[in-house]
Amino acid sequence: MIALEQQLKQLVTETCQHPHGSVARQRALTSLVRLINRSQKLWKDSSPYYEDALQLTWLYFCRNLCEATTAKSAYDSDRSNVITWMNAYLKYRLQDMYIENQQQQIKSGLEEREDSNNAVIDQAIDRIAAPVQSSNLLEQVREWVELDKTKVLQRTYVRDRADVNAQVLILKRLPPETNWQNLALEFSLPISTLSSFYQRKCIPLLKEFYEKNRVA
Repeated sequence: MIALEQQLKQLVTETCQHPHGSVARQRALTSLVRLINRSQKLWKDSSPYYEDALQLTWLYFCRNLCEATTAKSAYDSDRSNVITWMNAYLKYRLQDMYIENQQQQIKSGLEEREDSNNAVIDQAIDRIAAPVQSSNLLEQVREWVELDKTKVLQRTYVRDRADVNAQVLILKRLPPETNWQNLALEFSLPISTLSSFYQRKCIPLLKEFYEKNRVA
């Protein structure tokens, strides 16, 4: 793994030494992409949105590796290796797509209720998250997180850091989301630690909430 990280760092440095748009940078970038793919270290997921999220991640990678084109800052090799950086972004996009899909399902249910007869209305109501009555999924999630009636979110925290718990992080990551660089500075923790905790602990709790509050 150390050898891989060294190779990646060397290739990133070489790639970014060449001018943007140059043939030399494109060649170095191609070598870097091949090495990343061969490493098989990119996050794998069975999600139906995975391929779309992966394509967005590669686009983000190309646009922000050397210069910040669509991000607030370019990739920083001192913070993490390039695959960790990509995996963090990939997981965020999967999370975003999951939430967007849930919102779309609720929106479709509401539209059916407005345009159809009583039988379809009953069906649409069944599809809306229950017992939560709000039609805005994000507001439902926010209310659930803020109340945390069972305290499960507060009890789920980064090791030895009770202040960095699932309640705090989920609220921080809800739109308008706080980026991971700022969260790392705020909590004095590595981005990799925060993003890994979010993927392993917070997202399963979010998915559990969605499943409990909807009827298939």
